[in-house]
Formats: sequence, C-alpha cells, structure tokens
Amino acid sequence: MKENNLSASFALLRSRRFGTFWFASLLSNIGTWVQQVAQPWLLLSLNASSFLIGLDSFALGAPGWLLTLVGGMLADRSDRRRVITQFQSIQMLCPVLLVILLLFGGVRPWMVILLSLVVGITDALSMPSFQSIVPSIVARNQIPAGLALNSTQFNLSRIMGPAIAGVLLVGIGAAGCFAVSALSYIPFIVVALWILPRQPRKSRLGRGDRRKMWTDSKKIFRTPFLQGAFMTVFLSSLLCAQLLTFSPILVKNAFHGDASHFSIAVTAFGIGGLIGAVALLFVDADGGRRRLCASFAGIYGIILILAALSPWFWGLVALLTLAGMSMGISNISANTLLQANIPARLRGQTVSLYMLAMRGGLSIGSLLTGISASWLGVSWALLLNGVLAVLLQSLVGYRWMRASAPTLGSPE
Repeated sequence: MKENNLSASFALLRSRRFGTFWFASLLSNIGTWVQQVAQPWLLLSLNASSFLIGLDSFALGAPGWLLTLVGGMLADRSDRRRVITQFQSIQMLCPVLLVILLLFGGVRPWMVILLSLVVGITDALSMPSFQSIVPSIVARNQIPAGLALNSTQFNLSRIMGPAIAGVLLVGIGAAGCFAVSALSYIPFIVVALWILPRQPRKSRLGRGDRRKMWTDSKKIFRTPFLQGAFMTVFLSSLLCAQLLTFSPILVKNAFHGDASHFSIAVTAFGIGGLIGAVALLFVDADGGRRRLCASFAGIYGIILILAALSPWFWGLVALLTLAGMSMGISNISANTLLQANIPARLRGQTVSLYMLAMRGGLSIGSLLTGISASWLGVSWALLLNGVLAVLLQSLVGYRWMRASAPTLGSPE
C-alpha cells in the first residue's frame, strides 16, 4: 500500500499543473528562508538587542491573530488569483526596499521591523488562499498525496534556503540574500496566475453567517479532544520555537560564530523537520498520533533545555536537528488529528484555528522571550522556556490523553 501511495505521489509530481506549482513553491520558500536567515543576522550587525530580535519576529507573526480569519473570508468570497498576486506583489517590495537601503547605507533596525510587519499583514491575508491551491488543482482522491508533497517541498526549502543564505552572507552580504528573496516571488506569482481559475466575486457574509462562523470556532476549540491538539501546538510555538528565533544570538555571542555557522544551525533544524515528516509516512494514520504529538512536544522542551546548556556549537547543531524532528512530528500529528476528526463543513475554521495557535504562539513567544532575554540573557531565557514547556506540556498531555473522541459529526 505504501509503495502504491509513493507511486501515485510521483505521478502527481510529474503532472504539468501540480509539478509546476510544486517547483514554483519550492523556489518561493527557498527565497523566504534565505531572507529569514539574513534578516536576524542583519539586525545583529546593526547592534540590535535581543528584545528587537524578538520584536521583529513578533511583527512578522502578530498580524495573523487579527487577519487570518479575514484572509479565510477573502479566500471564500474573492478571486483567489487577485488575492495571491496582489498581496504577494506587495510582499515582494519589502526585500527590494531592503536591498536599496543596504546599497545606500540607510537601513536601521526600526525599518527592518516595519517591513516585517508589512510582510506579516500580507501573509496573513493571502495564506488561506494559498492553502486552498492544492485542493483546487488535483482530484479529490489525490488531495492527501498533494498535501504530503507540498509539505515535503517546504521542508526541502528549510534545508536549501539557509545553506544558500550562508554562502551569500559570506560572499556578497545581506543585500544578495534579499535580492534572491525578491526574485523568488516572481515564478510563484506567474504560476498562480496560470493554474488558478478566475472566480466570480461572491456575496458578502451576512451577520448571521459571521455569528455562525464564530459559534462554530468556539465549539471546535472547546471540544477537549481538539483543544488538546491546539494547546500542544500553541505551547510548542510559544516556548520551544524560540530556539530557532534566538539561535543567531546564541551562535554569535555564545559560540562566537559567523553567518556560515548560523546557516548551518538553521539548516540542521530543516533537516530534522524533513526527517520527522518522512518518519510519519511509516506510522499508521489511524493510531498513536495523539500520543506521538504530546510525547514529542514534551521532548521538544527537553531539547530546548539541553540547547540552552550546551557548551559547544556542534552540540547546538545536533540538538537543532532533533528539535526540528520533534516539532515536525508533533505539529504534523496534531494537524492530522484535527483534519481527521472534524466534519468537512468545519475544516476551514479548524485550519484557521490551527494556524492561529502556531503563528500566534510564535509571535507572542518571540516578544516575551525577547524581553526575558534582555534581562536574563538568551541562554537563561531559553532554559526558563524549556522548563515551562516540559511542565505545561505534561499537564496538557495528561488531560488530552483522558479526553474522548469529538462528537462534532462525521468527518466526511
């Protein structure tokens, strides 16, 4: 069965529409990761504090709290081609402006953070439309394979992007990284215009529709079984994901490394994420996902503690690999559980809540960890996060294991 699924996946990848989309998405995500490596290193070179590093990550993720549901409404009620191309074009201008500022020597930390806010806003508004592309270009029975392949390209980009960024930072500088990031938007915008059909503008949601959407969202989150998945993802993003956010400070200050060392560290995290995604292909989709999610979330916290105490750089690299694997297994398992245990009519709201838990936790955690790091130092702040993560994930996991399956209706 697994061999047949693998053959079907490769056949889908060879198809013209999906294969082109997959490759364009890979290029776009590589550019994104090149920028995500270059940006904190640029801030460090501008003598930005730990608080400003955290504030930059907060600015990138915070708009998701307010605008992800609005983006979902745009995906349902507007032409997705226009939503994606317009917001992605605005987003592309941000690295272009950074290149210009760097070439003329006028870049300041507040400018970088302001542009991150613009990227965060456009990303929150366009991401639900982006997430809807795969189901709209493949047959219904191909959707699971399409989503799995899409996850694979994202994890590949997390390996390739930081590696490319390390070479560019050492050889050219941050301006080269931002130029690559800007160029990477073009193939994806062109492909989105080609593969997505035009959609007529739909009527606006009425007050009753909005009230029902809010009621359904509260019903989903208040279901103990589903709430366990949301809380596990939220706590991992809030506390543990800060290891990656603040790794440039660890590399530079604790281990006296340079940009190439930082790119190695981020690449290791991506390799771990890919290992975790591949490992789940060999796990029965119907069994053990809840325990896997909770267990690896707790392991993620232990890894964070060890990373904060690590006295040598290669130890950090090894731990980042394990962190990426733990995060991948835990988050993918949570998403699989959510998708498999809710009726089709609630899947949109469920995905939005999952994105809010993941991105919202990351943005708030970046700000709070930045504040604690400015008082305690990065290593102590991450150590505190790790201890809290282990304790809170243990509590959430214990309650989650006792929760019965949801009764929201048939998943089909």
